[in-house]
Amino acid sequence: MVWLDRALSILLILAGIVHIFDSFHAFDDPLTILWSVVGALFVILVGVISLLRVSRPSDRALAWICLVSELVWLAVAFWFGHVTQDPARLHLLMVIVLTLGMCVFSARTIVAAKS
Repeated sequence: MVWLDRALSILLILAGIVHIFDSFHAFDDPLTILWSVVGALFVILVGVISLLRVSRPSDRALAWICLVSELVWLAVAFWFGHVTQDPARLHLLMVIVLTLGMCVFSARTIVAAKS
């Protein structure tokens, strides 16, 4: 299962990188590009700390940080879907599924490290 945990984190990091490049092609307004890139950087940060958590299975504090950041990102993703009135966008659903999987692994790390 460690490979799946790592794969989810890496896929989220890759999604953030793709989002950065897409931001420059999709938007003309510099302010919109800025906020789009900032959102992508947050996604990359969530993926990186989750990747770090995979290699530190006994670190409950890091697992909590990951879980909270993943839940925040889920809230932002759902909010984005609501604001755009298109919650069924493929890339949005993909990010939600990846993040939900990462939440499960973070919670599992918290429980396992407690024992």
